[in-house]
Amino acid sequence: MAIAHEHGGNVFAVARNLGLAPERIIDFSASINPLGMAPGVREALTQSLDRLLHYPDKGATELKQALAGYHGVESAEIAVANGSTELIHLLPRTFAGRKALVVAPAFAEYALALERAGWQIDYFTLSPDVDFALDTAALGERLSAGYDMLFLCNPGNPAGNLLPLQDVTRVIDLCRESGTFLVLDEAFIDFCEEESAKHLVRGNPRAVLLRSMTKFFGIPGLRLGYAIAAADTIAQIVAQQDPWNVNTAAQVAGIASLADQEYCRRTRSYIDRERARLAAALTEIPGLQVFSGRANYVLVRILRQGMSARQLREALLAKGILIRDCGNFQGLDASFFRVAVRLEEEDDLLLRAVAAELG
Repeated sequence: MAIAHEHGGNVFAVARNLGLAPERIIDFSASINPLGMAPGVREALTQSLDRLLHYPDKGATELKQALAGYHGVESAEIAVANGSTELIHLLPRTFAGRKALVVAPAFAEYALALERAGWQIDYFTLSPDVDFALDTAALGERLSAGYDMLFLCNPGNPAGNLLPLQDVTRVIDLCRESGTFLVLDEAFIDFCEEESAKHLVRGNPRAVLLRSMTKFFGIPGLRLGYAIAAADTIAQIVAQQDPWNVNTAAQVAGIASLADQEYCRRTRSYIDRERARLAAALTEIPGLQVFSGRANYVLVRILRQGMSARQLREALLAKGILIRDCGNFQGLDASFFRVAVRLEEEDDLLLRAVAAELG
């Protein structure tokens, strides 16, 4: 099955096609913190404007130190990047191999990065019929067939399902036993930070953990992500990166974001509460199946005959509401869509609009 390399969050192109200002569209297709960036980020950016007269700090030293302190690791165990997508594309070119296994449904950039690097791609597809549960025994059997790299996202994207740490630990063990390099993408783990496997990959030369500052910290336009791995692994990644890959504004915003722990607590509290409310309300709409998750989005399946996610997307777009049609994800079909958790009043608009279309 060919998977289209499409993403949510393309609000500018959608707005141009509709002849609208982007601000006129409520974007539920991109899962960004609805509370916006941390309060101190705007001031930090303003105060750093004169730094733009200089090249960025090539090693992002202060940002690495801030990340190391935030996660309880060493600076040498961190590589910063122009979004975690930069790292996704670097990894298949940095580490030797030819066969990769992707746990699906999954972010389309995994396959695109592997294709561009000339890798063979197979999928280990999780079923919505069991809430996308991971059968670690079955995964181990697949890995024993001989795979050089495994891509796994936790929480899953777009399913939002969270694998317990005991399952992640088992996956790490399975990869060690089979000689498979593990890429564990934790782009959305900030919403449940206590579930991160960051300390499980430390010292493991065959594993890397990817993190994003786009979603939780609300700065997608600045493009900032990073990897946590053994120091030798990080050194290999950094050696392949382009110079000045992270601009000054992104470094400044990253440091200011990490410093605001109250913002982090407020974000987690709001998302937990509003995700539960949004999911419960969607469940009450006839013809929908809602999947539970721990990220800042909800995956939904349309059960009503004669209505596809694409049709619903187009109907809602006419009302200025953009959702993510998930029919192009490996393992999903035309009945699946994803919605971000946004502000309460925006979520209420979505709920009324979806109910009107399915009523």
